Amino acid sequence: MNLSSLKFFRSLRKENKQFAVIGLGRFGRAVCATLHNLGYQVLATDVDEKRVSEALAEQIVHHALQLDSTEAVALNEAGIFEFDTVIVAIGNYIQESIITTLNLKEAGVPHIVAKASSDVHRKLLTKVGADHVVFPEYEAGCVLARTLTKPSILERFDLDPENSIVEIIVPDEFHGKTIAELQLRNRYGLNMLAVSHDGKFTINPEPSQRLEKGSAMVVIGCNKDINRLPI
Repeated sequence: MNLSSLKFFRSLRKENKQFAVIGLGRFGRAVCATLHNLGYQVLATDVDEKRVSEALAEQIVHHALQLDSTEAVALNEAGIFEFDTVIVAIGNYIQESIITTLNLKEAGVPHIVAKASSDVHRKLLTKVGADHVVFPEYEAGCVLARTLTKPSILERFDLDPENSIVEIIVPDEFHGKTIAELQLRNRYGLNMLAVSHDGKFTINPEPSQRLEKGSAMVVIGCNKDINRLPI
């Protein structure tokens, strides 16, 4: 997560209970369904009337409208400009995505999240006013590549391009050893955050705790140091 993203997420209002989603493709539908299941009110729009009808029938939104989001008048009449946060999920139609984002920005929508389908698309969205751009295909590709090359890493949270928090399967070389014996900080420059035992994690484990083969541990540190682990 870069500093600009951190600033964006800190600016979101916790009391906001309503979101608008423009575009009901796979990505937009996933956003709608998740927000709806979490108890938030969602207004969705799409230029395709069939997608709108499907979203309503599947009850993944509170309201859904068929409209052309490149028309500022249509967005205004639908009340989209009144939302605190709007997600532009039109990833495969670059022109429509950019015009829609520009319409929202010029109308003064405080928080605009937009989906990009390429790096050029991402740059253009940023230039016309998107506050936060997501690149799901790129991110999914990175996750898959890491999973294929480092299958022992179960979860990864990137703090920045150089540092991460990772959950990994305890290496065979670590089995039966205590955290103190491993000397992770001295040998690898890493800090242990948690260790699993019988399906539960112990946070900030004691140095005397022994690691077990097949369990998991969570460490934080530089990516180069993480890659030096025997995984």
